[in-house]
Amino acid sequence: MSKYIVILVFTIVFSISCFGQESNDTIPKIKLSTIVMVNHGSSYITFPTDIGNIAPLWFEANLIPNFFIRVSKNSRLMGVITPQIIIRMYQEESYPVRTPSYIPQLSVYYMLSSKTEVNSLSIYGKYVHHSNGQEDDFYLENGEINFKSGDFSTNYYELGLIKTNLSRKFNAAQFFGTSVEIYPPKAMREDLHPVYSMFRWNTKFSIFKIPTDQNNRKKAHISIKGQTTWMFGELNGWSAFSLNRLNLSLTFYYHPKFLEDIGFFAQIYHGLDYYNIYYFSDQIDMIRFGIMTDKLRF
Repeated sequence: MSKYIVILVFTIVFSISCFGQESNDTIPKIKLSTIVMVNHGSSYITFPTDIGNIAPLWFEANLIPNFFIRVSKNSRLMGVITPQIIIRMYQEESYPVRTPSYIPQLSVYYMLSSKTEVNSLSIYGKYVHHSNGQEDDFYLENGEINFKSGDFSTNYYELGLIKTNLSRKFNAAQFFGTSVEIYPPKAMREDLHPVYSMFRWNTKFSIFKIPTDQNNRKKAHISIKGQTTWMFGELNGWSAFSLNRLNLSLTFYYHPKFLEDIGFFAQIYHGLDYYNIYYFSDQIDMIRFGIMTDKLRF
C-alpha cells in the first residue's frame, strides 16, 4: 500500500511542478475535444496476466466512445454522450462474462479561458448511470450479496474543473483535474444506502510526452495518468480517516511508432472494485497489462 502511495505522490508532484513552465509555441493548442477525451479515459483490453488478488480474468475490456455535440470544432461549449461499458471474461468453465458494467453518461464542458490561450481552465458537469443489467435480489437468502445476478443500480452527478498546460521544459501536455461525485439517496437502490459511499472526491492528472518532429498532427508516444478517489460517509465501519477509503491508480502508456492507433499500457490499482456490484467484494491490489486506444493528437 505504502509503495503505491509513494509512486503516485511523486508523479503528482512532478506533474504540478510543470504547470508554471512557459508554453512551447511549436506545440499546437489543446482543444476542448482533447480535454474531454483525456478526462473520460481511453478504451482498453487487458492481457490475462493480472498480478494481484483480482479474480483470474481472460480479459477486461473498457469501451468508451464519445459523441460530441457542438457548434464547431473551436466551440468553447460542448455536450458529450458516452455509452461506456466495462466487460470482464472470467477464467472459469465456459468463459463466463458476468454482469457487465453499464455506465452511460451525459456531460457538458465549458472552456473558461480564451480560445487564443495555450493554457486553459475548463469546467464540466456529468450525469452518470451505473448498473449491471440484473433483476434478482441484492441479497441471497443467507444474507450474502448476490454477485452473480443481484440488481445493482445507482445514479450520480459529477462536477469538476480541469487545468491544462503545455510545458517547454518537458515538451509535454499536462492535465490536472479535480471533481466531486454526489449520489442522491433517491437515485440509487435502498440496499446500497448503508454500504455505498454517496460523496466522493476525485483528483486526476495526465502527462503526455509529445514528439519533437514538425508534423502538423503530433501523437503522444508516452503518457502517465493517475487518479485518486477519497470516499466519504458511512462505509464498512471504517473511520473517517481510514486509508481504506482511498482508491488510486497509476497508468503508464507507450505508443510504438510501428502501430497506428493502439499502444501498450501497464497499470497499478489499489482500492475497492469499480465493477458494479463487485464494489462490495474485498479490496483489490493489482498490476495489469494490455493494449489501449489513446488516439490523442496535439
